[in-house]
Amino acid sequence: MTVERIVFGRPLRSVAFDVAVSGLVALFAVLGIFAENGGVAETAVGLLMALVLLFRRTHPSAVAAGVAVLALLQVVVGWGPLAYDIGVLIALYSVVKYADRLRDGVLAGIVAAIGVLLAAAQMPGAAPWWAGALYYGLVTGAVWLVGLNVRTRRLYVVSLEERATTLEREREAEARAAVAEERTRIARELHDVVAHSMAVMIVQADGVRFTIDRDPETAREAAKVVADTGRQALEEMRRLVGVLREPSRPDPAAAPDAALDAEPAHRRPALVELPDLLDRFRAAGLRITDTATGTPVALPPGLELTVYRVVQESLTNALKHAGVGAAVELRLDWSADAVVVRAVDDGRGRPVVRPAPSGGHGLVGMRERVGVYDGSLAAGPTLGGGWRVEARLPLPSASGTEEGKAAA
Repeated sequence: MTVERIVFGRPLRSVAFDVAVSGLVALFAVLGIFAENGGVAETAVGLLMALVLLFRRTHPSAVAAGVAVLALLQVVVGWGPLAYDIGVLIALYSVVKYADRLRDGVLAGIVAAIGVLLAAAQMPGAAPWWAGALYYGLVTGAVWLVGLNVRTRRLYVVSLEERATTLEREREAEARAAVAEERTRIARELHDVVAHSMAVMIVQADGVRFTIDRDPETAREAAKVVADTGRQALEEMRRLVGVLREPSRPDPAAAPDAALDAEPAHRRPALVELPDLLDRFRAAGLRITDTATGTPVALPPGLELTVYRVVQESLTNALKHAGVGAAVELRLDWSADAVVVRAVDDGRGRPVVRPAPSGGHGLVGMRERVGVYDGSLAAGPTLGGGWRVEARLPLPSASGTEEGKAAA
């Protein structure tokens, strides 16, 4: 990537081009000394015109006015058309192209037309004046039209750039809003998990108090449940605080999906409901093949909810983008340290009118939920034209449990 140098607040390339254009006009002015009708005064006017043209981009209207005054002086004195009068055409082109208002270019065109008539009247030779006026008029009109065409294209490109910038800002704002809404949803569900754990602890603690004298063994088991539930609730509370406190940058490659018929806030699905969820998507038109490998283990409520939501969002995306009739392969791989959810569709369905219920904001929601539990998410197209989602969620380790007991 090259960095363009800035000179006098402008790119070096444009400054160098303007200097070259002014130098050409100045060269014509100096060469006029050697012509039969040349002189010092004519050369001085030409050099001044060349100097004024240096500012044709930044002050096009003022440059056009200055050049018009110099050209009028040339006509009044009676010098006739000279070689450096090409500067008049350059000034006319510049005001049409760069002026903030097109009416400045129209006014410059009218002034140039009057100048053409005056210059044609002073042309020496046997040709009628109208022939010279027609020739210079065609040249001047062509320059004016070229400037107008370039101006129109330049403004069109500027409008496209502004529109692209606006759309990019809107996309980023929508992504941030989607992340914020998904984090609020995650926090609400984790709050329900913590509240449920607190209720279990209270019930078990009351049981300990009433049975500690009559049945110490039962009281000991209840106390263990209280301790385990407390450690689990503490971990969920830590994650809840992390969701509310840590900012998250939206993934620019992931566009937010609209929330579709989400479950009520008080309802917390579990993995035992996965068969019902798959039946709902099969009824919506997906051909789902589900398999599981390894030995499933009991998960903390928050992690269990995350696995459920990842499956739900993966199937929702498959139905929305692959369409009705698409084949989806869903796998849950259980290992000693992680559970991996894989959903791969073939992308060969028909467009769907109304997608199945969603639990969040598509990839944004899955990425946020998986990140809460220090997991990883990979999503992208497959070679066959479908889409693949793979989420890996670490399981609570035995060492982590021991550390939690020590900390407690």
